[in-house]
Amino acid sequence: MIEFLWPYAAAALPLPLLVYFLAPKASRQEPALQVPFFSTAVAFDSTTSGAVRSSWIRRTLMILAWLALVLAATRPQWIGEPIELPTSGRDLLLAVDISGSMGTEDMELGGQQTTRLAVVKQVVGDFVERRKGDRLGLILFGTRAYQQTPLTFDRNTVRTLLEETPLGIAGGKTAIGDAIGLAVKRLQDRPAENRVLVLLTDGVNNVGEVEPTQAAKLAAQEDIRIYTIGFGADSMTVPGFLFQRTINPSAELDVKTLTEIADLTGGLFQRARSAQELDAIYQALDKLEPIEQDQETYRPVRSLFWYPLAFAMLLSLVMALLHPTLTTLFYRLWSARPALRRESKEASA
Repeated sequence: MIEFLWPYAAAALPLPLLVYFLAPKASRQEPALQVPFFSTAVAFDSTTSGAVRSSWIRRTLMILAWLALVLAATRPQWIGEPIELPTSGRDLLLAVDISGSMGTEDMELGGQQTTRLAVVKQVVGDFVERRKGDRLGLILFGTRAYQQTPLTFDRNTVRTLLEETPLGIAGGKTAIGDAIGLAVKRLQDRPAENRVLVLLTDGVNNVGEVEPTQAAKLAAQEDIRIYTIGFGADSMTVPGFLFQRTINPSAELDVKTLTEIADLTGGLFQRARSAQELDAIYQALDKLEPIEQDQETYRPVRSLFWYPLAFAMLLSLVMALLHPTLTTLFYRLWSARPALRRESKEASA
């Protein structure tokens, strides 16, 4: 449907009539400029076709141009059909550890040895793609924690920014408490039944201003559920000086603290030792029941005012081309062509 944003602009429609009837008539004066070809112009004006000679054509064009201008001034716009936004879901923040230890190559993906962060990008990216109807946000943390994306329905942007995140951009250490504190700050204004944080890390809190358990208590006060995931393999073969040896690359993983964080907030701690286990955990998180919110609708709007405005400008150009003075000039130039040719021939001779 078409709506007019400024319909009161239509009040200017009778303005030309008011000017025509109320304005004082201009007195006719003798021309102060003597035109040598005045008789020719008069003769031309009296013998030309009605398209130029008759004033009613110019008046018609002027009326149409004025109507188009008034129509443009009312700001017509096309209102599309209402589109329902996907608002049934939860506010879900994803906190992902990108510290230096996430570069450990103890994971296998697609038959090839790869880093922990590469697996996280693949698995969490698929999880984001499936969360249709949720507001998703992304928090990245290392030595510092920062919000990469606010809560949004745009899942493609969240996944893209996660996949483009380089290793260690937030520092080489791990600030789990600061990440939880930032999540509490971002979720505290959202509906209480709707706040979820999924925190993934492969280490222990060794930097930051807030202790993880203290941050978890603040989250519990705000009714924020935290699901913690400890990621990393239990064994890894590395080359030695004489022979290969097996080490535990997840020796520093603080399972106790992660479990306590989940218990304090009513969430759940889960351990992922491979890409398959990590994917299974996020598949289980998909089973969280959505919380219904107020339905929101959106109606696309497209401005149409430039159509009548362009039409008015086109009519103005046509009226300018049909002006008697301009047409007389064209006629004079056209009539003078034989004389100009003769003069040109004489000059060349």
